[in-house]
Amino acid sequence: MKKPMRKVDQAKIRQRKHIAFRMNLLFFSIFILFSLLIFRLGYLQIVKGEEYTRELEKKEEIAVNTSVPRGRIYDRTGKVLVDNKPMNAITYTKTTSTTSQEMLEIAEDLSELIHQDTKRVTIGDKRDFWILLNPDEAEAKVSKKELEKINESGTLSKQEIQWEVTRLTRERITEEELNSFTDHELEVLAIYREMMSGYAYSPQIIKSGNVTEEEFAAVSERLSDFEGVNTTTDWERVKFSDSTIIGTMTSPIEGIPRTHLDYYLARDYSRNDRIGRSYFEQYYEELLRGQKTIVKNVKDRTGRVIETKTVREGEPGRDLVLSMDSDLQESLEELLSEKLLELKKDPRSGLLDRAFLVMMDPNNGELLSLVGKRLVKDEDSGRWEVRDYAYGTFTSAYEAGSTVKVATVLTGYSEGVLSVGDVKIDEPIYIASSNVKRSLFNPNGRYAIDDIQALGRSSNVYMFKIAMSLGNAVYRPHKPLPIDITGFDRLRESYASFGLGVKTGIDLPGEYPGVTGTETISGKLLDFAIGQFDTYTPLQLVQYISTVANGGYRVAPKVLKEIREPSKDGETFGTLLEETEVKVLNRINNTEKEIEQVKKGMHYTYYGPNGTARNLFNGASYTAAGKTGTAQTSYYGDDRSKYGMASVNLTHVGFAPAENPEVAYAIVIPYASTDRGNYRAQSAAMNEIVRTSLDTYFELKEERAKINAEETTDQKIDRRFEKEKESEEK
Repeated sequence: MKKPMRKVDQAKIRQRKHIAFRMNLLFFSIFILFSLLIFRLGYLQIVKGEEYTRELEKKEEIAVNTSVPRGRIYDRTGKVLVDNKPMNAITYTKTTSTTSQEMLEIAEDLSELIHQDTKRVTIGDKRDFWILLNPDEAEAKVSKKELEKINESGTLSKQEIQWEVTRLTRERITEEELNSFTDHELEVLAIYREMMSGYAYSPQIIKSGNVTEEEFAAVSERLSDFEGVNTTTDWERVKFSDSTIIGTMTSPIEGIPRTHLDYYLARDYSRNDRIGRSYFEQYYEELLRGQKTIVKNVKDRTGRVIETKTVREGEPGRDLVLSMDSDLQESLEELLSEKLLELKKDPRSGLLDRAFLVMMDPNNGELLSLVGKRLVKDEDSGRWEVRDYAYGTFTSAYEAGSTVKVATVLTGYSEGVLSVGDVKIDEPIYIASSNVKRSLFNPNGRYAIDDIQALGRSSNVYMFKIAMSLGNAVYRPHKPLPIDITGFDRLRESYASFGLGVKTGIDLPGEYPGVTGTETISGKLLDFAIGQFDTYTPLQLVQYISTVANGGYRVAPKVLKEIREPSKDGETFGTLLEETEVKVLNRINNTEKEIEQVKKGMHYTYYGPNGTARNLFNGASYTAAGKTGTAQTSYYGDDRSKYGMASVNLTHVGFAPAENPEVAYAIVIPYASTDRGNYRAQSAAMNEIVRTSLDTYFELKEERAKINAEETTDQKIDRRFEKEKESEEK
């Protein structure tokens, strides 16, 4: 028989169980904590490791503001348009432990060796310099009572208190004290202010460009005496083209504009870095800028830098090859300038002040020439001067007139209100309470014309009737013409598919889409169909006609053709890194048959018996297809006193060869004449520009083909002689 368990034994059992439970709980807790620790370490090393490494590199590895050459800019044939000119420079690099007094001493020593211009010294610089040179007098500018009062506020931090004291001190420096500096002291200040403006461990240019050989040599000999001072090579941007689309650079004095400061500082720029200010230099800043030298500062326990190791050497910027042909560009610039000055002499050309000419490869969007010229009167001589206005080809817009009729006909096809070969009666259109609307070639008669003749003879009425159909209108002579305002949307959306009234996608900043008309009365819809409502840029016109030329594909125009490694000699291209792709934005909603039909109409313009530009290409070695245009408009140019005056815009678009297009063109002469009924001289000048431009293009092409053929023959001869020589040696 079992003995009953004693109470003591039961207590011991319960105690052992409790201890076992507590031990298990402790071990489990330790397991959880170690698991969390391991998980956390794994997270820090695996997930966040790279991020923390980058943060550490940011602290230890510094992008040094070394002056590396910016990428060159070439034209498509290899001509240098923008290069870099080396020049002597003197720099200073401060550290985090460098004091103002140490920099002042170096500035005083340097002033004995170099001459520094003092024009950049400001009143603020003089105040700060006076405080630095006169610490006791500066301290006396703020009394003890004032200091106590500032401290008693209790709301200001130590830094804010110091700022307030400094503000009061600077305000109380007198004019006499500011003007007490000697010429030598001002020169020291001019050097000192440049030394102060740089970041720690980043070389700051003290003097560049106008450093004489004597100054450069004198400083170089004493570099060991001036801690942080160095003599080096800086680079100056040199332009061999006057085209404004290349853009401009900021100077070392300007550095990064305040409006873009945060953007560039976030991309490892320094405040005094030179950047592209406009157009091509700005748009391709990241490629052109080059890479700064990256160094790692090794510090001791006190934080003093004891060694600087180069992590990555600086690299020049990429060389960029433009799609533009500088020979063609220069010839067309000269042509346009000459015609502008010639036309300005005509008494009817009083409002004329600009002209544009754009040529593009319709198949890939490469801009071959981007010409814009503007007339500006010289205040001293009173003569008209021609200024470059290439950027106006995509930043200014005008009523294009009849050149848009090709898009109107194609819209009629795609919207189902017109069929290929349709015949309509060209006749004066009479709408109640409106002026008569008619075609220029037909003031009073009635002529049956098809779509080809409508384009070649530039029938306004044919386009009016397409617009009426788009607006579901029924025409009754001398009666009102009610329309469905969705006709505006149908026409505008179709135009946009060609590139009219929308941004073209050019690789340059500042593109302007043009002005969209807001009235929705029936007469405006008819005007819209003949290019006298919305406004378009010259670049939009060349993209639009290129879309027709290449079979219906809207291709984005581009200025950049290739990206290359930096050239070693500045004459031959570096290794090709990338060729910019052809960017197709959309295809128009038309069949191949419809596109070929309007091409026939454009061919009629030049070769048809009643074409608006017949005989223009007589004797040419190539064929062309085009469309002329005039638009009655009002002046909105540079002279505001003449705003609203009646004028005429002349436009012309086309492509060549007609059977296999390789170049598309658009010419715009806004405000060509103040006489809306007589602009023959201006039209003749337009035709001369069109013919000469295409002749120039094809002549250059032929000349280069001959040169290439001769070079190829010479290369064959050289290779034959090399083989013969090798055979003899064997």
